[in-house]
Amino acid sequence: MSGPRLRRRRAPRDAEATMTLVAHLTELRNRIAKALLALLLATAVSFWWYEHGLGEFIRAPYCGLDEDLRYEGDRGCGLLITDVFGGVFIRLKVAFLAGAVLSAPFWLWQLWAFITPGLKRNEKRYGVGFVAASSVLFALGAVLAYVSLSAGLELLLSLAGDGVVIALTAPDYIGFVVSLLVAFGVSFEVPLIAIALNLVGVLSHEVLSKSRRWIFFLTIVFAAFVTPTQDPFTMLLMAGPMILLFELAIQVARIVDKRRAKREALEHFHDLGDDEASPLDPRPSALDDAPSPTHR
Repeated sequence: MSGPRLRRRRAPRDAEATMTLVAHLTELRNRIAKALLALLLATAVSFWWYEHGLGEFIRAPYCGLDEDLRYEGDRGCGLLITDVFGGVFIRLKVAFLAGAVLSAPFWLWQLWAFITPGLKRNEKRYGVGFVAASSVLFALGAVLAYVSLSAGLELLLSLAGDGVVIALTAPDYIGFVVSLLVAFGVSFEVPLIAIALNLVGVLSHEVLSKSRRWIFFLTIVFAAFVTPTQDPFTMLLMAGPMILLFELAIQVARIVDKRRAKREALEHFHDLGDDEASPLDPRPSALDDAPSPTHR
């Protein structure tokens, strides 16, 4: 008589995964409120920081250009403001962007915590890594954009030719800088989305590998449309790291799929009963065609 069928004990249900619609909406409201509070506090700190180094840090790429490519007033390099509320709006815009970056780990964690109840237990442990990787990748993209800002400005402003006085207004320059930093930061997040989809089992390594050429081509097209400068230097500076990150995402997906296949095979083995054959290695052995020692 066969023994009892061996099966793994089912993990207990997560109570958060069975919440009602009203409970989900309440949780969403609370998490949005926490994220907005963190963003507000970080924006307030950045508003104070603007006058204590942040504004000078943003103006540095422009003020580092040759004197014929920038406005030089009585008090040195500066940006023009042509309306009464221009200074307030510029400071608020910079403070909001800096606050969003500073509070990114917190509101990204709130986003992940809201999604987590709908995931499996083995998928929840990726939360810390997801938040950390998102913050680091956005920061790397923003740093790369800031480093390339001077070269991009010099290339674009020099195309005006001789006999042209260049005097950028503060809204134009700040808008350009903000859009460039956000574009680079967000673009560096895109390969992470591919890894996240692979971790939850939506996107396989096989699909990513077969689509590699299309991914790289679309990355270049994406960089051409997203970069505010529209110049080849900035476009390639964005597309190059993105292609490397996508290749890294493909290799991560390959490792994850291999581990998932081994884990599923092991789970299937434990689910077998005593009267069922175990899944042995299907590859033929050299002993299969060898004659038996009792064969005459």
